[in-house]
Amino acid sequence: MKIGLFCNYENHHQNYRRAIFEQVALVRQAESLNFDEAWVSEHHFSEVNISSSMLLLMAHLAGVTSTIRLGTAAVLLPFHNPIRVAEDIATLDNLCNGRLLFGIAKGGPFPQQNKHFAIAMGESRARMLEAMALIHKLLYEKEVSFYGQYYQCDRLTVYPKPLQQQIPVYIASGDTSSIEFAAQNSFSLMGGPPFALERLKKTVNEYRNINPSGADNFVLARFFFVGKTNEAAVNEAMPFIRQFSQKMKANTAVVMQNSSTGHKPFERTNICFDEDYLIENSIIGDAITCRDKIKKFQDELNLGTLALKPASFDMQKNIDSLQCYNQEVRNYV
Repeated sequence: MKIGLFCNYENHHQNYRRAIFEQVALVRQAESLNFDEAWVSEHHFSEVNISSSMLLLMAHLAGVTSTIRLGTAAVLLPFHNPIRVAEDIATLDNLCNGRLLFGIAKGGPFPQQNKHFAIAMGESRARMLEAMALIHKLLYEKEVSFYGQYYQCDRLTVYPKPLQQQIPVYIASGDTSSIEFAAQNSFSLMGGPPFALERLKKTVNEYRNINPSGADNFVLARFFFVGKTNEAAVNEAMPFIRQFSQKMKANTAVVMQNSSTGHKPFERTNICFDEDYLIENSIIGDAITCRDKIKKFQDELNLGTLALKPASFDMQKNIDSLQCYNQEVRNYV
């Protein structure tokens, strides 16, 4: 199992520049601890998560790191022109010397994103899958002609081409059509911090029924903090967990008002934002507790990568937690 860092570029102190460069420092710290990967999220219209220009942030990371692989977690494809995404992804792969990992998602549950990018929530998944089909052709082929429902091109070649022969692709979704698309194309899957283990197991099993091999590259992101005691770790992480819970509950309340979105119920066997559920499903506790939780995820999902999202508002405590993970957890899992 590879170990990664999950990067949300949180603006805890209402200082945009500080938020950006504290995250850069965490990525560089992770690289110094021999973490394998760093995954950067995309958010829009949020004072808390300021990674709206994700690929720009990753281009900067490409210049200040040398060994850690850099992943998009994820490009919200419905909000972008896929031709431009193909150009940007190929350029970024060259900038980071072939260290790029390409994760995609449909976006949500953040209704403002769909509203202001003028994309109906009910169209998001179909747009994501069609855009990815086009991007994959544009990255590796020349004179591409494509005539989809949403996107078209005629004998188009984009430059530059990626440095990697094939950039690994990951889809953040538990929807059946997305799982089938990923399995049929030998793309991998991603699961976010609030996804229930029951849902994740179902997702991986659906994939393996179609493609027995690719699911072993599954990326799981989890909130993380290791402390001297379980109580100390939970107390340190709780302000972060509470803020996340409140934000996501507000978003999902708006989503569920619209019965035509196609969203599954938000509950504990699927995806949930209750504080106690998030603590239970995160890797938060003393070293032994964190080891046991990681081992459970490994046993149930056969993870390819575990991406840790430090869950303190305090930069130094997050650094200390990552160091503690390396010293007291990593070699035991």
